[in-house]
Amino acid sequence: MVKIVGINGSLRLGSYSAKALELATQKVETYGANVEILDLRQMNLPFCNGEDQYPGYPDVEKLRQTVKEADGLILVTPEYHGSVSGVIKNALDLMGFDELSGKVTGLISVLGGQTNSNALNELRLIMRWVHAWVIPEQIALGQAWKAFDEQGKLIDEKLSERLDKFAQSLVENTKKLK
Repeated sequence: MVKIVGINGSLRLGSYSAKALELATQKVETYGANVEILDLRQMNLPFCNGEDQYPGYPDVEKLRQTVKEADGLILVTPEYHGSVSGVIKNALDLMGFDELSGKVTGLISVLGGQTNSNALNELRLIMRWVHAWVIPEQIALGQAWKAFDEQGKLIDEKLSERLDKFAQSLVENTKKLK
């Protein structure tokens, strides 16, 4: 069984990014993967300063070890000012090739406005730089404030189908490269 780690790049309570990650997790699990969520809201992570060690911050080691032991990743970010959130960028900066190289990665961005690919392109660039394998399927969830129903499900059936294909691709490609 493949192990996927999901990381949500939003700290906001009631985050649409967290809802998107939850839905992606459910879909990925239906394809037989084991998923662990690293909730950055519950972790005490310092700002990355380029050091190898961060004494006094055991969550840095937890982040690094959990990702290192994973076969694949789901990265979800809100789009802020046309790019990734500082939260997810900082978490990725606290890791390096040892943790991220070779990881099959699926990307999801969540926007308050119209759908675009800015944050997804930035994440793709970051992950390529650390030698991860980003699947071609990606999700940009625009106008997030009206994308979910009261049960937290996606209202747009086509978007839900794309999320299913995203999950299937992530699991299948992770199995192939494992």
